[in-house]
Order: sequence, then C-alpha cells, then structure tokens
Amino acid sequence: HKLLPVSALDDRGIAKKIEISNDVMPDGAVLIAAITSCTNTSNPRNVVAAGLLAKKANELGLSRKRWVKSSLAPGSKVSEIYLKDSGLLGELEKLGFGIVGFACTTCNGMSGALDPKIEAEATASGVYTTAVLSGNRNFDGRIHPFIKEAFLASPPLVVAYALAGSIRVNIETGVIGIDKNGNEVRLKDLWPSDEEIDAIVYKSVKPEMFAKIYDPMFAKSDKGEKAEPFYKWDAKSTYIQKPPYWEDAFMS
Repeated sequence: HKLLPVSALDDRGIAKKIEISNDVMPDGAVLIAAITSCTNTSNPRNVVAAGLLAKKANELGLSRKRWVKSSLAPGSKVSEIYLKDSGLLGELEKLGFGIVGFACTTCNGMSGALDPKIEAEATASGVYTTAVLSGNRNFDGRIHPFIKEAFLASPPLVVAYALAGSIRVNIETGVIGIDKNGNEVRLKDLWPSDEEIDAIVYKSVKPEMFAKIYDPMFAKSDKGEKAEPFYKWDAKSTYIQKPPYWEDAFMS
C-alpha cells in the first residue's frame, strides 16, 4: 500500500472535499477527544505539552469545535498537582479538558453518552464519526458504539484534533482554526518547543509531589503480622463458605 496524505483523499475520489467551520459538522468529525489515563500520560512531558498547546490556543482565541466531547483523565493524581502548579490545568479546562477522573474512562469505553442533538446531527448528515484519544486501544466498538473509527494520538495531538474538529484535516500542515484576528492557525503555531516543555517540567514536576501521593499508599503496617494464620470461617455466612476440599487439607 502506498502512503496517501489525507489532503489527497478528495483528489482520488475517496472522500468528499470538506471545509471546516463551527456551523456544519464535517466528514470525519471528531466527536470524542480524550486525554486518557493510559500509557503516555505517565510521562509528564506529554501532559505538559498538551497544556502548553492549550495555552497557546487560548491566547489566539481558538476553541474546540462544538461537536467535540472532550475530557482529561490522568492515570495519576500527581498530574493534577503539577498541572495546577504550572497554571496549565486552567488552560486545558478552558478548552473543555477538565479532569473527569483518575482511571480508565474513554479508553475503556466509558466516555459516557454523547449529546443526543450531536448524534442526531451526525446521523442526519451521514458523516463518518471518529474519536481521538491518547490511550492504547482503539478496536471497533471499544470507545463508543456510535463512533465508527478511533485514532490513537499523543495528549497534545488530542487537543489539536479537538480544535480542528475532523480527522480529515491534515494535522501537520492544514488549518486547525482561525484566530481572533482572522488569521489561519496551523499546528506549528501551537506546538510547544522542547525548551518550553523542559522549563515547565523543571519548575513544576517535583519529587515531593510523587511522594505526597504514593508514600501513603505504601505506608508500613503491622496488620499482616497480627493477622491469624488461618481464616476464621463463619458457618452462618450466606456469602462465603469454606470449600469442601479444604476439609482434609491440613490433616497430615
């Protein structure tokens, strides 16, 4: 198979040419954009990059497309601490990426219901519906039964696709949005540099943040030493009964 850029889809007759606006839902509409708790949110640089991209988008007056349901579900509560410390959580929240939990959500098919009006609009127009998430699973039906295809991306790209509103946009060179001065905005205008990311990580991602969250989880306890070596079965219990194969287990 030959690599074909999305910009060439309409030229080949594979898909209709689209024009992105906030008025008409386009083909390939991104109905779900989720920064999830899976693999790459364990890397603070990825999460910080998403926050910095959101900050630049807010400064330019961009917003996510109206049909995009967005969410942020970090795998660790430490993410919330350093995002708050750096001021980037508020930037993400402005674009609709507020924290909804600290565990599997959209990546596990638990994105919640879509807006019925959005579903009806997508059905009536016949557009191809998609989702973009920073998880590691995207097989058919996993993300949402109404979503036809799901694509995996880094946290900052999830934010970028929420702004673009369609998977059909050439995310590398295409127009993602129009700024408050009427200028076209592309990914290169939003993407943070390594130096910008490193500066935030150096300033706001601190060892004591991890200690605050994880030390209590592994606090020393003498409960195990005080526990009886054998479980005290309750003959009256209607939930747990001693299995019969334990009857002679300790006879010898």
